[in-house]
Amino acid sequence: MSTSTFSKKHDTIQPYQHDVWKNKRRVLRFLLKRVGFPLWVRIDSIEGMENIPTKGPLIFMINHISFVDSLIVLQTSPRDIVPMAKIEVYEYPVIGIFPKLWGVIPVRREEVDRSAIRQALNVLKNGESILLAPEGTRSPALQTGKEGVAYLAARSGATVMPVAIDGTMGLPAFRTSPRWKESGARVVFGNPFRYKTEFIHARGQQLRQMTDEAMYQLAASLPEERRGVYANFDNATQNTIEGLWESPGSSPDLGV
Repeated sequence: MSTSTFSKKHDTIQPYQHDVWKNKRRVLRFLLKRVGFPLWVRIDSIEGMENIPTKGPLIFMINHISFVDSLIVLQTSPRDIVPMAKIEVYEYPVIGIFPKLWGVIPVRREEVDRSAIRQALNVLKNGESILLAPEGTRSPALQTGKEGVAYLAARSGATVMPVAIDGTMGLPAFRTSPRWKESGARVVFGNPFRYKTEFIHARGQQLRQMTDEAMYQLAASLPEERRGVYANFDNATQNTIEGLWESPGSSPDLGV
């Protein structure tokens, strides 16, 4: 199927039916756990699983270093997740079948993809979870986040779960390769938060502020060399978000 043909289908929005997808995803997760990861992806540590809300609409927000980052979260999270990914992944040889079977939401990155936005809101409306990388591209250190995460979270009332990923450079790699002798992936599920209700219809500069505040939450769980443009916590604010961290009045150590 060509990208142009797929794009036409992409524009047709169907109600999200979780039961239609969950069995397919269960099989795919089994294959990832028993075949894909043991052969191709080394994971050294996973922290913060207890921070993941067990129910309700949820947005997993990740930094993006390597091709395998989203797969790691799909496999390790106890929640069923609908990822958002560039529409081109459907055209990849062989592995392009994976996003079709999983029900990945395709995104046209060169525009404001209203179809992808509607699909994501549809999933969240049903109390399920999505995954996105707000930078919109891979990078060894954080770049300026795009405003989609703030828009989707504010409009849906979904909780945002920052997920910091490190150690995935050079992965996937076959387990007999030299790469497997090096450190593997490290995953930190950070502190979940929501946007305050008064920002439900935020636009323009407010969305920019909301996005940057979310990105600083993500940066807080990353090693310093991965924080990129969000390395200076002196610039961090928390005016638009409210945390779900355990102790009232406490927050991630952003110096604010």
